[in-house]
Amino acid sequence: MNFPLVTTDWLANNSARKDLVLLDASMAKVVGRAPIVYDQPVFIPGSRKLDLEKNFSDLNSTMIHAFPTDEQFTGEARKLGMNADSIVIIYDNQGVYSSPRAWWMFQSMGHENTFVLDGGLPKWLAEKRETSSSLAKELTEPGNISGVLHAGTVCDSDYLLKALDEGQATAVDARSSERFHGTAPEPRAGVRSGHIPGSCNLPFLHVLDGHIFKSAEQLKEIFARTLPAESEQTVFSCGSGITACIILMAAVIAGYKNNVLYDGSWADWGSDLSLPVATLE
Repeated sequence: MNFPLVTTDWLANNSARKDLVLLDASMAKVVGRAPIVYDQPVFIPGSRKLDLEKNFSDLNSTMIHAFPTDEQFTGEARKLGMNADSIVIIYDNQGVYSSPRAWWMFQSMGHENTFVLDGGLPKWLAEKRETSSSLAKELTEPGNISGVLHAGTVCDSDYLLKALDEGQATAVDARSSERFHGTAPEPRAGVRSGHIPGSCNLPFLHVLDGHIFKSAEQLKEIFARTLPAESEQTVFSCGSGITACIILMAAVIAGYKNNVLYDGSWADWGSDLSLPVATLE
């Protein structure tokens, strides 16, 4: 797997490339940190919108943010002009928030030449680089990409429960420590408080330095402290599968392999009364 990040300098120097596709994966709602609010629309020039909540989410699923089907992903990615040989750069307007979710989705669907802009729009603006008030014009010709979900990149609760019981996986939760320990209520109705028994807690803000990722060396130290021991797989979870991808990306930066996203995350596990729950007590 390629190193997952590109810098603002790299994007500025390569923005005219014919094979580059620039995607804004910003989401309307931000959970777990104070949101950056914009008075008016602002984008990096040439951006197209990657809608994680509609176009790139399986709306027929019972999960809040479910990976799209292969057919849905392929169709929507082609509409964005993605070809098999495209270099895809994804950013969001919070620095690092929802863009890692889109990155892992594209990786899982087989498009390895996908990267996240470290620092996203906030860093781009802080450096006083060129911006646009609108997205790029719609394409007249679709791309030719085809996506197929790779096994071992995304899992459900049945898989995770079995893997934990057999000692084949370590689960890491990106929610706040208060939500993890069950001392703060869950924001979604019908979802119990607490965490997956045996899981570790690594709030996603701990792997960030403001709006960018911490260094690889810092992340290695963080994961060495967080994970009890290296297992066959590390499964990442959060509230609904968004911020889990931040710490999953941090694990990749730190050199960890065999990383898996629990797509339904706590919204799925905590609402299933047949599954066990642990709390601080």
